[in-house]
Formats: sequence, structure tokens, C-alpha cells
Amino acid sequence: MNLKKLLFTFAIMGCFAVSALAQEKASPAMTAEGTVGSAEITINYSSPAVKGRMIWGDLVPLGQVWRAGANEATKFTTSEDIMVEGQKLPAGTYSFFIIPNEYESTLIFNSEAEQWGAFNYDSSKDVLRVNVPSQQTSTMEERLVYEVKDDSFEIRWEYGKASAKLSN
Repeated sequence: MNLKKLLFTFAIMGCFAVSALAQEKASPAMTAEGTVGSAEITINYSSPAVKGRMIWGDLVPLGQVWRAGANEATKFTTSEDIMVEGQKLPAGTYSFFIIPNEYESTLIFNSEAEQWGAFNYDSSKDVLRVNVPSQQTSTMEERLVYEVKDDSFEIRWEYGKASAKLSN
């Protein structure tokens, strides 16, 4: 009889474990990939959801460094030297940050690729900073999305969007 109770207990615990694993993470890990010329671009990020919140200027304060995702800082990797908004970014892996503002945002590529959030962000390790227009869209993006295109990469979340020109 004790063996049956023990097996039943393990079966119930197994069901709870499977149920917990099946639930979607709050900010799942995502990857955006593409090529610009002959350079392979990979952006690894955690994708938070809007969940009815106001994002720009509230959850993500304007004028402050933001990790450009959730959890660990977003990582931007290029297999070859590229030009971002006409400025050279050497091949490598970088942490990627944004300083969002209403009309213009600053995109930051930082040499310290392994960072949790922006808590230990050090601007002296910035390799490149570029300014791009901040845009409003009419399409709601529930989850943060990065997209690598042939000549640019784009960040979209809620009704906000920023895009940077890339070339090889």
C-alpha cells in the first residue's frame, strides 16, 4: 500500500513539473538573424510583453540607458566589420543599449558583452553610439521585436520603433 502512495505522489509531482515547464516565460529568449552584405548579424535578447502597461516614458524611462530587452543585456554580434549609420563597428559581440527619447534615440554598442541588465553599464566601454529617429507606428507590437533586414535593423515595441542603417 505504501508503494502505491509513493508512486501516486511521484506521478502528481511529475504533473506539476510538466505544467510549470509548459508555461510561457514572461520574457522568452529570442534571436534575430540576417545578413548585411557578407556580414552575418545576430541579435540575442529577451522579449518582454506590454501586458497593458505604458512602455515608453513609464516602464522604460526616456533619457536613461535601457538594456534594450529584459534580463541580460541584449547582445549584438557581427561576423565582419560593418557600418552603422555611416560609422564603423568592428566585428565582434557587444552588449546593446538604447537611450530612448521622444524624437531621437541613441543606440549604444558596448564592449562588455556579458552584462545583466544595465546595472553595471560603463559608458567608457562604449565602442559606438549613433542617434536615430524615434518613431511612432499605428501597429501595436505586444512583444519586443528585433528584425535584421538587408540594409538595417529595427527595434519595435508597443507603438514605438527605431531603425539603424547598416552596410558592409
